[in-house]
Amino acid sequence: MKPITASIAFVALCACSPLEEVGRLPDFKPIQESSEASAMMNPGLPMHVEKTTPLDGASLWTASRQSLLGDRRAIERGDILTVVIEIDESAEISNNSSRGRSGSESMGIDSLLGIPERVNEVLPEGATMANAVGTSSNSSSSGSGSVRRNEKLQLMVAATILDVLPNGVLRISGSQEVRVNYEIRELLVEGYVRPEDISRKNEITYEKIASARISYGGRGQISQMQQPRYGQQIADILLPF
Repeated sequence: MKPITASIAFVALCACSPLEEVGRLPDFKPIQESSEASAMMNPGLPMHVEKTTPLDGASLWTASRQSLLGDRRAIERGDILTVVIEIDESAEISNNSSRGRSGSESMGIDSLLGIPERVNEVLPEGATMANAVGTSSNSSSSGSGSVRRNEKLQLMVAATILDVLPNGVLRISGSQEVRVNYEIRELLVEGYVRPEDISRKNEITYEKIASARISYGGRGQISQMQQPRYGQQIADILLPF
């Protein structure tokens, strides 16, 4: 019984890490650990700032954000901007490969100081040294594979500026939850954006977000019914076949 017990313990130890993910959503890699974040946190060359003259106190013009013509785009910590997510992508990949090889060799001894003739006399009937050795080989292989994906998603979510990095890049994060009956639809957005990529409408599209992390899903009774039970997930991890 000891070998069986040791085998069970070994299987349980190997499957310990996957078992921790049972019933949990796959986690995103923290964007703080990405190479983009490392490049943004290291300050680059100092930015050139143009000198401006103070405005005349009697002038009706003001450059503040609250003015009629002021820039109302989000640029400071705590400001809010709109993230537009419009994904309509498709990809198709197909590969085919084939390989073949064939070869044959033969060797015979017709005369060698009369030795083959003397050997033929003692060989069984039908055997001869004329074709002493003969070999042939043939091999072939082929393979094919294809991938086809279609994704379409149209969403909008308000995000908040969490931090302004030394190089002026903005770190944003936004979440949205909508409850319908006993089901919650959840949308999460996080990443880094440049202030100049924000439009005059205070919007930015998802493809301009560096280290973008976008999660769209739900939780509730319907989502639970669509997931396999914990026992089935554990069996899929432990069973080797």
